[in-house]
Amino acid sequence: MAIGWALGLPDELLRSLAPKSVTAPVAMGIAEQLGGIPALAAVFAVLTGLIGAISAKYLFDALGVVPVQIRGFALGTASHGIGAARAMHVNSDAGAYAGLALGLQVVLASVLIPLIARIL
Repeated sequence: MAIGWALGLPDELLRSLAPKSVTAPVAMGIAEQLGGIPALAAVFAVLTGLIGAISAKYLFDALGVVPVQIRGFALGTASHGIGAARAMHVNSDAGAYAGLALGLQVVLASVLIPLIARIL
């Protein structure tokens, strides 16, 4: 969002970009609350999940992240449902941690993103 703001993107677009790191349905609800475009928020959320799920293995390997629990938790947090599915495909423990992270992240983001948006 900071990059979009620095580039001078319109407020409506920034409000649609804010919830990109939660699942698409939740992103749509948050974007609507913020005055963004729900459909665009869903697109940003899906793209975020896809990019994370595709690049995670390479990034984890490059950074030396080995424990499947950490990989799973990171995927669930950053790549939400798509990342959790990818983690489950790789290892059941990673999938469990991804699911836990996804649930926690959605609850926190649903509360914090609108609060932070009001402050800013």
